Amino acid sequence: MSSEEKKMKLSSNAKVLIVDDIPANIQLLQTFLKMAGYITDTAINGAEALKKVDSFNPDLILLDVMMPKMDGLETCSVLKSRENTHHIPVIMVTALNEIEDKIKGIESGADDFISKPFNKLELLARVKSLLRIKSLHDELAEKVKLLEQAKERLGELAVTDGLTGLYNYRYFKEYITREIRRAKRHHLFFSLIMSDIDYFKNYNDTHGHLAGDEVLKTIAQLMVSNIRSIDVAARYGGEEFALVLPETNKDSARFVAKKLSGLVENQKFPKEETQPNKRITISMGIATFPDNGQSADELIKCADQRLYRAKAEGRNKVIDCD
Repeated sequence: MSSEEKKMKLSSNAKVLIVDDIPANIQLLQTFLKMAGYITDTAINGAEALKKVDSFNPDLILLDVMMPKMDGLETCSVLKSRENTHHIPVIMVTALNEIEDKIKGIESGADDFISKPFNKLELLARVKSLLRIKSLHDELAEKVKLLEQAKERLGELAVTDGLTGLYNYRYFKEYITREIRRAKRHHLFFSLIMSDIDYFKNYNDTHGHLAGDEVLKTIAQLMVSNIRSIDVAARYGGEEFALVLPETNKDSARFVAKKLSGLVENQKFPKEETQPNKRITISMGIATFPDNGQSADELIKCADQRLYRAKAEGRNKVIDCD
């Protein structure tokens, strides 16, 4: 939005809620504000004002101090205590000129004051001034939000594999190290599954890297869609994937591996009939903490050795023991 558009919004689109229990005051304020191009709504007491704020979503509130039941000071305190309304500027409209009364208004959260009988030009100047401040506040809040989103996205990119959307090798190593510490501290077990796409180089060489990338992405999605939310799937490198399954023993890990292996085998990949075994498959090796290793390197080495055994014994296999 350009600066000119923002200036126009201050007068043509800004919404002002008028809260007063005297109809004549409401009518006069509405007349002044509508002539200046503002959109207005009204409430005759504090309780109604609190309801109107949620439905009308005003940019500014003109709030009379002296009202029956719930006066302006109490209403302002409630508005400023709420997460969704504390940012809305409030101008207290009062016939009181005592310093003590203005101090009470400030303590309740009022942003400005105007005294009755009020001057039209002074009223519009104060409204315009506070709306300009609110516009700057909203603009700053939006920039902070965008900055936080960018920061979050950068954090995701730092630990995410760009092609598959899985966690990357760096995150995997950090995570499995943390999981080992947690498992040792609480005397838990967990399993690591290392997997590799069978004859992937042959597929890449025959059909090109773009086709190979699609295979990687499809298998990654199959993994993510068929593990628990607490499990971690990562691209270990090239066509190799790693799965960390917290609080999962060898038998349960074997079940997961067999399921994933079957899903890949039954998945229809383009031109997979050119593969040596006529389809895309994966080989998998499983290591379980603490039986197969006490460190990340030991577990990875064990799972890798079993993975290569699976490939050496004909591929499309799951190996979980020596």
